[in-house]
Amino acid sequence: TFNLNGQVVGINTAIFSPSGGSVGIAFDIPASTAKQVVQDLMKDGTVQRGWLGVEIQPVTSEIAESLGLKSDKGALVSSAQEDGPGKKAGITAGDVITQVDGKDVASPKELARLIGAYQPGKPVDVTLWRDGRSETVKVDLGTLPSSDKQASADQQPSAPAKADTLADLGLTVSGSDDGKGLVVTDVDPDSDAADRGIQPGDVITSVNSTEVNGTDDVAKAMADAVKSGRKAVLMQITRDDSNRFVALPVAKG
Repeated sequence: TFNLNGQVVGINTAIFSPSGGSVGIAFDIPASTAKQVVQDLMKDGTVQRGWLGVEIQPVTSEIAESLGLKSDKGALVSSAQEDGPGKKAGITAGDVITQVDGKDVASPKELARLIGAYQPGKPVDVTLWRDGRSETVKVDLGTLPSSDKQASADQQPSAPAKADTLADLGLTVSGSDDGKGLVVTDVDPDSDAADRGIQPGDVITSVNSTEVNGTDDVAKAMADAVKSGRKAVLMQITRDDSNRFVALPVAKG
């Protein structure tokens, strides 16, 4: 694809074709991206991209509210891989990545694009939102493994018979066998928790970055959120060996 000056601006990879013929709409790889790929192939015979070693999810408006962020931009770290560059630099689950080398991160896709543009081994400054304030850590990027293996986790504990309710959240929970976290045993189908995809079998491991081992811990975290003027709490949920964060609104008064 050329611009009006005859310069290459993209390499055509697909066309929009509802009838089998071209209607003048195409999808290109930017020339700048293609140029870097060609240079990598000529130099090393392979394309190497920077790797941060974290799993991320979008920052919704409710998650932003629960964390005290002014906007719903950034990438929320749901987990940091063991021995990954991010974890070695101190990045942990619950951090929100807002900038890389001073460049704003609008979304998880933007973070992936920024990190992928760097070569492995490149040190970068990663700005985080953590515990209500901004801080910066330096990360030496790694190389994305050719076979990305997830670390095996302990088998999810079965729930004991005794259950407690978190009525304000529409959840029934019980303590886990190892005493760490709360196992969701029932979800009110009309609750905000159900709307946000929380299911029986999920394990609540923290609320607003505080570990929870009983319903009193959850109640305290909710009360603290209300006192600080927050409209939601951020729950860390474990399901099928993976982590994610869910923001749930809290009732006031």
